[in-house]
Amino acid sequence: MTDHAAPASRAAHADDRPDLSGPRPDQVFGDLFDRHARPLHRYLARRVGDLADDLVGETFLVAFQTRTGYQPDRGTVRAWLYGIATNLLRRHLRQEVRGLHAAARAAGSAAGDEDHGNRVSDQVDAQARTRLLAGALAGLDVGDRDVLLLTSWAGLDSNEVAEALGIPVGTVRSRLHRVRRTLRAHAPTTDHARTRDE
Repeated sequence: MTDHAAPASRAAHADDRPDLSGPRPDQVFGDLFDRHARPLHRYLARRVGDLADDLVGETFLVAFQTRTGYQPDRGTVRAWLYGIATNLLRRHLRQEVRGLHAAARAAGSAAGDEDHGNRVSDQVDAQARTRLLAGALAGLDVGDRDVLLLTSWAGLDSNEVAEALGIPVGTVRSRLHRVRRTLRAHAPTTDHARTRDE
């Protein structure tokens, strides 16, 4: 039984930390694209909308061009790809912040339609929370926002976020703590608004 577990463990490790310097990088990158492009696209689309298509392609192009710099012993290939994508995202930071502000405005204006009676209170609450969250995200420091969104939207754990951003795990955890405190500070506003309206 342990004989089967060891090869399975090695195979999983090889998938998470492949050798990118081998003789067939095109085949390895084809496999990487199949495994990681779709979740990476979802993550990028939530951050910058339509630019996600271009950024996924650019991420894999940069990864292919810099494949000899990937060190499997230092982190997973998934964290490495999200690190590249995050660096590319920073070029589009203004668009992301504009998108968050637009989401805050849209949620705010949609909440005003509640007077027509077509909306239920849960929808109004959700719109108000979306407006507050989008505004809070737009106001975050770029490093804090990267840590939060890599954790919550991309599903990376603290170690992977640290690998992706090239920062210590302790920094990831302290940034997450700071961000959660900031976001909690915005949450009561929604609760107060709902209490006032009831």
